Amino acid sequence: MSTVSTLSMASDAPPRLMSKLEMTELIMAAKFAKGASWEEISEAAGMSPVFVVSACLGQNALPAEAAAKVTGYLDLGNYTKDVETALQLPPKKAQETETVSKDPLIYRFHEITYVYGDTIKELIHEKFGDGIMSAIDFDLLIEKVEHPKGDRVKVTMTGKFLPYNQW
Repeated sequence: MSTVSTLSMASDAPPRLMSKLEMTELIMAAKFAKGASWEEISEAAGMSPVFVVSACLGQNALPAEAAAKVTGYLDLGNYTKDVETALQLPPKKAQETETVSKDPLIYRFHEITYVYGDTIKELIHEKFGDGIMSAIDFDLLIEKVEHPKGDRVKVTMTGKFLPYNQW
C-alpha cells in the first residue's frame, strides 16, 4: 500500500501529523500531475525558489501563509490541510544523509569542498578573520548562464559572517 493511500481522506477531518517524507511525495506527485515548475510554485508562495523547494523536500519550514499558498496552488484536495501543516513544522535537517550522496550532482558539491574547501576557508579568513559563514542567515541563488561552450550553472551563496568569540 502506498504512503498516499494510507493518509486520511476525510476532508472535514483535522490535520494529522504527516511525515516530511509523505508530504514530499504528495507535493512531487501534485507538481508532476499539474506540470508545474518550482519557479511557478515559488511565485505562488511569494518566496525564493531555493527556500520553497527545500521546504517542499522537507529541509525547511514555511510560514503559514506561504504553506497555504503552496498547497492551494498544487490543489492537493483532501490532503491540503495535512500537507499545509507538515510544511510549517520544523524539520530534522539532513536526517537521511549518513554518508556523501551518490547522486552525481550532489556529490560534485562535496567534491568542490574536498578540492577547494581549504582554499575557500583561507580566503574567507584572510578577508574576514577567524569565523564561519552562517548557513542560517543565508541566501542561495541558482541561475542558468548561457555560454558558447555549453550552458553554465551559477550558484551564488551569501551568508552572514560570524566571528569566533575570544575569551
